[in-house]
Amino acid sequence: MSIERGDIYFVDLNPVQGREQAGERPVLVLSIDAINRLPLVVTVVVGTKGANVPRDYPTNVRVAAAESGLSIETVFLCFQIRSLDSNRFPSAKAGKLSGRILEQVEAAVRYCLGL
Repeated sequence: MSIERGDIYFVDLNPVQGREQAGERPVLVLSIDAINRLPLVVTVVVGTKGANVPRDYPTNVRVAAAESGLSIETVFLCFQIRSLDSNRFPSAKAGKLSGRILEQVEAAVRYCLGL
C-alpha cells in the first residue's frame, strides 16, 4: 500500500483520551511522501462531519464532498494533528485533496502551531 500526502482514509482512532477525536474518522495525510514510505508513522489531520461544526474557525477547513471524494461535507480540524502507525490505514483510500484546498489545510496547521 502506498500512502501519499493529500490522501484521505477512514481510520479507527481508538483508543483515545480526553478531547481527542474518537472512533472511525476521515484523516487527511499531511506528512511528506518520503516519510510515508518509511516504516515510521504517518502524520494526519482528523476530520469530522460538516454538520458537527456549525461555525467556521481559523483552525478548521471545511471541504465540500465534491472536492474531497467523500460522501459528505467534512471539516478538517487542523488542531487535531496525530501521528499514526501505517497499520491503522485500510488498503483503499476514501478521497484526496490537492491544490488550493490542501494549501488551506497547510495554512491552518501553521496557524495552530504558530509557524
